[in-house]
Amino acid sequence: MILFNDLKKKYLYLQKEIDNACKKVLRSGRYILEKETEGFEKKFAQYLGAKYCAGVGNGLEALQIALMALNIKEGDEVITTPYSMAASTLAIKMVGAIPVFVDIDNYFHIDADKIEEKITSRTKAILPVHLFGQMAEMEKIKKIAKRHNLFLVEDAAQAHGARYKDKKAGTFGDIGCFSFYPTKNLGTFGDGGAIVTNNKKLYEKCKMIRNYGQKNRYEHELCGLNSRLDEIHAAILSVDLKYLNKFNLIRKNLAKIYSLKLKNIKEIKLPEIRIHADHIFHAFTIEVERRQDLISFLAKNKIPTFIYYPIPIHKQKCFSGFNHLDFPITEKKSKKVLSLPIHPFLESKDIAYISQKIAKFYEV
Repeated sequence: MILFNDLKKKYLYLQKEIDNACKKVLRSGRYILEKETEGFEKKFAQYLGAKYCAGVGNGLEALQIALMALNIKEGDEVITTPYSMAASTLAIKMVGAIPVFVDIDNYFHIDADKIEEKITSRTKAILPVHLFGQMAEMEKIKKIAKRHNLFLVEDAAQAHGARYKDKKAGTFGDIGCFSFYPTKNLGTFGDGGAIVTNNKKLYEKCKMIRNYGQKNRYEHELCGLNSRLDEIHAAILSVDLKYLNKFNLIRKNLAKIYSLKLKNIKEIKLPEIRIHADHIFHAFTIEVERRQDLISFLAKNKIPTFIYYPIPIHKQKCFSGFNHLDFPITEKKSKKVLSLPIHPFLESKDIAYISQKIAKFYEV
């Protein structure tokens, strides 16, 4: 049976190490902000090539805490993408700031060439999203941020281990934010997130904000949140991190098989890979004609699919003040995108079967 994500197989593959790690935490009697969390933070920072990492409750709160640490507040503007999981915009709204959207490029990322025209005297930060496992055009975006004295916050929730040239996702900006939702390339069996930075003052501030704004216990210097990566999830992530490069390589190899088998179908547009980018394929997202008919056909053949994302952020009901805006590339792609199964426990024969059925649908 083909699953879109097979988290059970992942657990069974890592079962011995995960069970031992969890038992160690349970036997310790210490479950919040202790040695396992500290250990994972150090390992993850080292893996990314960053100086500091603070574990938090989830990816949304990672973004919110990052913006709070940078003093982004009511009335400030943050430039971001309308094509993403809504968390990127929700975090901006949570601190009272105003999201300013920029249409996307052919790689599904904020179009770096259109950012500067949206900068005003109220702009305080740029928040790009590294979507589907590939990084945005970070060198250009970083130069824009520096030229206009703006903060740069990376949403790297779908890019664990992705690189642009020799730097990993999350290490270009002032702060990088990650989610460890179970389906992520690096995921726990529940919610979790992290913030990474090379700035010690920002790191210390993020640590305070995640823990009620406390510098020391019951000594509150800031108005903070309760957003902490717990010990069990940290222990699981330390195990999973050891396999991240291996699992990413499997994803990349499966993506190559998909691309080879689907390349001659004219009704399909395959994922484009940015020059100098290492795409780790959190999702294998294609653009298709007759999407709903294809979804129904594949479902009849027991092939699951998913749409990331059918409704752009600026068209969501909860962001009604932005519904009038028009971003033609975002809106065009959102009507055509379709994600196919891709995960470390999918086999090449599964890719062959899926591709064969897609070819049959389009009568290739």
